[in-house]
Amino acid sequence: MSHTQAQFQRSKLALTLKKQELGRRGEDLALAAVEELGYELVERNFRCNFGEVDLIARDGDTLVFIEVKTRRGKRPAIAKEAVGPRKRRQLSKVALYYMKSEGYLKQRARFDVVAVGLDSGQARVEVVKDAFELSF
Repeated sequence: MSHTQAQFQRSKLALTLKKQELGRRGEDLALAAVEELGYELVERNFRCNFGEVDLIARDGDTLVFIEVKTRRGKRPAIAKEAVGPRKRRQLSKVALYYMKSEGYLKQRARFDVVAVGLDSGQARVEVVKDAFELSF
């Protein structure tokens, strides 16, 4: 491996770590925001064969599957637009799997999206309740 290739791989790893750190920071801020709204955390980063959901929480008697989108810059992405049709289908599969495996099939559920914008240490958080319907 050449010196240039090694530098590129280290740079790529550093970018991946920064992206992971950004995502983790966004999830922390999103969790704080929804807890402030009265949600109770049930699971964080739930994974199965269908994919992952960032946060699962309770809002009263409703089970809420939360997708967090974190961006650098002054304005968070428009939350509803940040989760496209493919991601909605994937999140729907994960949610159904979770509800079936945990015995919550008769439980009311919804999908929320939290958009987080980070800029120079400042954070802007937007919570969109019931952001999309179950998708197939």
